[in-house]
Amino acid sequence: MRPRVLAALLAGGAVLAAWGASPTLAQEKGGTLRLLARAAAGTIDPHINYTLQQWQIFYIAYDGLVTFRKAGDQTGFEVVADLAEALPTPENDGKTYRFKLRPGIKFSNGQDLTTDDVVASFQRIFKVSGPTAGTFYNGIVGADKCLAAPADCTLEGGVVADKAAGTVTINLSAPDGEFLQKLAVPHAYIVPAGTASSDQGTTPIPGTGAYAIQSYDPNAALKLARNPNFKEWSAEAQPEGMVDEISYDFGLTEEAAVTAIQNGDADWMFDAPPPDRLAEIGTQYASQVSLHPLSAMWYAPMNTRLAPFDNAKARQAVNFAIDRNALVKLFGGANLAQPACQILPPGFPGYTPYCPYTAAPGTTWSAPDMEKAKALVAESGTAGQEVKIIAEDTVVSRAVGVYLQDVLTELGYKASVQPISQNLQFTYIQNTNNKVQISISQWFQDYPSPSNFLNVLFSCASFHPASDASVNIAGFCDEAVEAKMKEAFAAGVSDAKAALPVWTEVDKMVTDASPAAVLFTPKRVDFVSSRVQNFTFSPQFYAIFSKLAVQ
Repeated sequence: MRPRVLAALLAGGAVLAAWGASPTLAQEKGGTLRLLARAAAGTIDPHINYTLQQWQIFYIAYDGLVTFRKAGDQTGFEVVADLAEALPTPENDGKTYRFKLRPGIKFSNGQDLTTDDVVASFQRIFKVSGPTAGTFYNGIVGADKCLAAPADCTLEGGVVADKAAGTVTINLSAPDGEFLQKLAVPHAYIVPAGTASSDQGTTPIPGTGAYAIQSYDPNAALKLARNPNFKEWSAEAQPEGMVDEISYDFGLTEEAAVTAIQNGDADWMFDAPPPDRLAEIGTQYASQVSLHPLSAMWYAPMNTRLAPFDNAKARQAVNFAIDRNALVKLFGGANLAQPACQILPPGFPGYTPYCPYTAAPGTTWSAPDMEKAKALVAESGTAGQEVKIIAEDTVVSRAVGVYLQDVLTELGYKASVQPISQNLQFTYIQNTNNKVQISISQWFQDYPSPSNFLNVLFSCASFHPASDASVNIAGFCDEAVEAKMKEAFAAGVSDAKAALPVWTEVDKMVTDASPAAVLFTPKRVDFVSSRVQNFTFSPQFYAIFSKLAVQ
């Protein structure tokens, strides 16, 4: 795209879908890929971490029985065989999956991959109380006992190995039309059987991927190098990788990161470029920028178990009071985000436009209704209470936090905002011990199903008191919503499309209950250095680091 057109789009001009960057040239292997992020993103334990930032690393360092195709188009949403030789055909009325392991695969420490590692890895999901143990893997036979007593988890009868045949059979208590997709995410990746059943934090766990994590210091950097024991078995599942090393450095501000990439001192940044730099990179560095729509949302979860947001009217008041256009401007303008009121993002399966929190309730957001919001606060009797907003210490999140502080103050609350490092904020706002009333967070799909927004974020099974892995940040648990989600899952066993109208109902029910204020749906801006070749953006993985080459 021509620079002058790109500048207009990034500055807020015409509507844009997606476009690419980085010319496709003959790539050479070798060199070091230099990545930047303002802060680290917590533990490097793949069974525990639940952030896009670390998952992008896990995708190239670990493997599951299956994975999503590593492709830069819509086929990136398709599940393909990975450590398994082939995708299994469900047996026993959809309740049994039999996987045969590929022979000759080794972990980065030289250990052979065996069926024992697979069984132990599935047990470990529960032993470490992984954030999706109760939502993704609770259908495995024996999971109920594991959820009740994690340390004693065996999944007896649920995950069964035949060492001689090299097979692992997974038995479910009921059919699950999304099971292969759930197996394709990092929480089901396979690690050595001897891995400790506790969060490994900064200690690298051996994996089978193209790269191996060498070291991790959340205050400095994460280092990866080629896995010396890796031999490509499937380019669509785990490509060999172009560069020899990956250095992921932390600490630079978004402003400094943009400058480092411009100067060739870094190759890519995780954080979005600050809005005041978009026109500059759009005009002077157009061939190094790409923009992509995302299945994602920025939202403000409100703690339904703490005052003032244990009162539904107080939560609804916040939703009515927010000027979502103002937040879109803070993010970078109408070409980088669009206002949103409901949980499911536009274009996502099950999405039907719905917006009850606007001056003219209907299908789209138009303007805030502060009069309605103040009336709801008065009815709730919560005015005058103290409210602290927990934001990430980034340019946009801090700005959103200050904006929400002003909104809450206008509604009659004594509001303050506290920015916390990205390395800590996501786990901090999940843990009930920290008594977080309202926070600012983002959610990006794990896989393209409405359950991945609605069930994962707002089901009773996703709420774990006193845990850093309680992704139901709002603590929301509603019997009617649970029943409707159960209906949706049942409808989708034999036909995923048949469940979509039911998920649409769930979306409306959760939106009406207001456990969160959805703010906007974002697009992703990727800015790379001039030496990066073959930049590949997947709708599932986003930037695929193993496909990037450097001159």
